[in-house]
Formats: sequence, C-alpha cells, structure tokens
Amino acid sequence: MIEAATPETIAEFVAAQLSDELAASPQGAGDLPIAITVPGGSTPFPIFEALVRHPLDWSRIIVWPNDDRIVAEDHAASNTGKLRSIFEPVGAQVVALPSAEEPPRFALAWLGMGADGHIASLFPNTDPQTDDAQLIRRLTPDPLPPEAPFDRITLTIPALLNSGQLMFTLGGSAEKRSVFEAALASEHNLPVARLIGAVGEQTLTCFV
Repeated sequence: MIEAATPETIAEFVAAQLSDELAASPQGAGDLPIAITVPGGSTPFPIFEALVRHPLDWSRIIVWPNDDRIVAEDHAASNTGKLRSIFEPVGAQVVALPSAEEPPRFALAWLGMGADGHIASLFPNTDPQTDDAQLIRRLTPDPLPPEAPFDRITLTIPALLNSGQLMFTLGGSAEKRSVFEAALASEHNLPVARLIGAVGEQTLTCFV
C-alpha cells in the first residue's frame, strides 16, 4: 500500500512502467503497441492529465477502458469519450469496448474499486467468475448507481488478469481501503477479492 500519493506521483509511477515496457520491445520492433487498461470515475482523470505530460512514445500505446456505460461517446457519462479527449491529442489510441475484438495482454491493468467491492463494472450482483469464458460482457448493475443509471460493458476478471501488472487507485477513501484490505486478507468474496485471489505472477500495487 502506498500512502498519500498525489496524482503527479501516481502518474510518474505509471509513466515509468510504460517507459520500461516500451524500452523492452524487441530490437527492430519499435512499432509494436503497448496496451494498458484504465478505470473511469473521478479519481483517475487528474492522474491521466499528469500522465500525458510525460514524454513517452504515445503513438505506441493503446488505452482500453476497464468498462463503460452504454451511451454515446459524446455523452457526459462516457468513459471512452473522456479518455479520447485526454489521450488522443498526444497520439495514443483509445479503444471503444462495444466495437472491440478480443482484448490483448495488458502491460498494466489499472483499476479503481467501489465501496461495495466492485471493479470495472463487475458489481456484486453480476457474480463475476475468475474462469469466465467471455473477456468482455454487457451487464446491468443492480441497483443501478443513481449518478450513472446505465447498462454497462466491461472487461471480465480473466481479461483483467491477462496483464503484467495490476494497480489500484482508491482515491484516499478510508471505506474503500477497509474493503480492499479485507480482500487482501480473503475476508469476503466481493469482486475485488475474487480478482485478488486469482492473481498469479503479476505485481500488485495499491495507491490508497
């Protein structure tokens, strides 16, 4: 657990991971893309804004949302539309989940978490499975969050686990920290605990 990190500190961490991944590309394969998946919500956007100020080869980076609301990209609730506005001006590619094919292996799966233990749009009522045969699912949270009462499209646990590193940002919430620590200790079976319980060789970092 990394305490009291600022958006700039977290952005530096992510930029360093991406820089290492870009440098590790095989000789002569400079055009190979690096894929990452990132969360929506309010916490990550100041971090994204700090991240894109880093001088990376953004043309080789593909950004996948963890999930999205099934709305038009110009809708205020669209994660994809917001990600495009930040990452595409620096040259990165942003994938829209409704039109996506099979997700790749991610260099970094960056996740948020709700106080109810949900990750991406894998809410407790959706009963996400670590052996889900589908990598992308459409589903409906129950109850629908009043601030975003929309059906969702989301990466599943196997898609998120197909990554080199896992990172969580909890936005300084004591409630979320308690749920996350209980997941680490296998004290509940909420979606975040299911994912953490299935982590293999991935590095797991959490900014609280």
